Amino acid sequence: MPTWDDVEKLVSRLPGAEITTSYRTPAAKVGGRTFLRLRTEAEGWLVVMCELDEKEAMLASGSPAFHTTSHYDGYGAVLVDLAEIDEAELGELVEQAWRIKAPVRLRKQLDG
Repeated sequence: MPTWDDVEKLVSRLPGAEITTSYRTPAAKVGGRTFLRLRTEAEGWLVVMCELDEKEAMLASGSPAFHTTSHYDGYGAVLVDLAEIDEAELGELVEQAWRIKAPVRLRKQLDG
């Protein structure tokens, strides 16, 4: 089961990404833009930015790792249960979220 420490390690591999806070909770930003944050009010749930069609696909998959609330209706973010996701899939989600918010030059830097 991944932890916030594992999330931080994944984030540290992404150009320009930084660990900070958002709404007084641990978060990751790139270029000042939040791409994920830990919800302390629902411990273990990570808010991950995504495209709306990806969000719908994740929720439709029936996986217990993905959830949403009415607060996120119509918004490109999904809640990810760290207790229900494996580290490889989490790594993909973190990178995808970073790509949504990262400037082009940083995306190019990652793609080498």
